[in-house]
Amino acid sequence: MSLPEADALYLATRGLLHEIATESNMTCIVFRNWQLPPGYDRASADLLIRLPGGYPDVPPDMWWIHPGIKLANGQVIQATEVVETHLGRSWQRWSRHFQPGQWKPGIDGVESFLALIGRELHRWVPEPVR
Repeated sequence: MSLPEADALYLATRGLLHEIATESNMTCIVFRNWQLPPGYDRASADLLIRLPGGYPDVPPDMWWIHPGIKLANGQVIQATEVVETHLGRSWQRWSRHFQPGQWKPGIDGVESFLALIGRELHRWVPEPVR
């Protein structure tokens, strides 16, 4: 499965280095060295998103990080405890789901999913103590 034109254009114009593979009828996009917000135990990790059959009408569900991450203070992030194997590697699963009606077919795509991932990664970082 190739990416919809809007997704391919977004990735190209943003200069996001990525690899595309297929696994279990899913289109997998791996972003190498995805920059993490300050407050995690590392500055970057690989990010995997898996696009289901029917995408972009059907939303993606969850994402995966390799190697697994936690907060710099050692705290494990809620709903990231499961490790799954995809594309021959072990990935930390971030179990996050769209609410009914939150994904808008014909409007949402990889760009909006990456924005959601970014918001969620920032949400878990504690505010600095002042």
